[in-house]
Amino acid sequence: MELQKIFSDSEIIKDIEYVKKLQEWINDNDFFSKMKKGFSAKRDGFNCQNWHKAVDNKGKTLVIIKTNDNFIFGGFTQVGFNGNTGYINDSSAFIFSLRNDKGDRIPAKFTYKHDGYAIYSDLSYGPWFGDGDFYSNSDLKTGWSNFGYSYNLPNGITKRSNEAKSYLAGSYDKWVVDELESYFI
Repeated sequence: MELQKIFSDSEIIKDIEYVKKLQEWINDNDFFSKMKKGFSAKRDGFNCQNWHKAVDNKGKTLVIIKTNDNFIFGGFTQVGFNGNTGYINDSSAFIFSLRNDKGDRIPAKFTYKHDGYAIYSDLSYGPWFGDGDFYSNSDLKTGWSNFGYSYNLPNGITKRSNEAKSYLAGSYDKWVVDELESYFI
């Protein structure tokens, strides 16, 4: 499949280098050849009920968030979300950062620590990765980021530090979502 066509309908992924990184990290040609944008907050509404209707029980799910401050980050899970289950283990889940405010930070993938908290599925929240590593509130317009609990931090950044809290979205709890997209087969 041509790389340019993979995210042709995305409001967030416009850079071919981001497409290449996501394809490298997910490493599943079947996913990329069949995936569709099943949810767009701008198109489908900024509310977690709409998000859950679109993504629950779909299996492999890619979540991409762009903040008003132009941070682009997200996560991928092989098992997917399924409503009101609570924490779900997924040994192949990961989170990523594609763009942030630090000029020396390149796109990066962060692996799961295998602590049983890969994702959290609850009808009262949008996408939730880790034990609070990042999640979207019910309005899908705001969220929290406390990176480093269930996913490995970059070298030199310590858990609970201000840098860990702001790494993905720019702040611990003051980030605002410009767009949130979810892809699945």
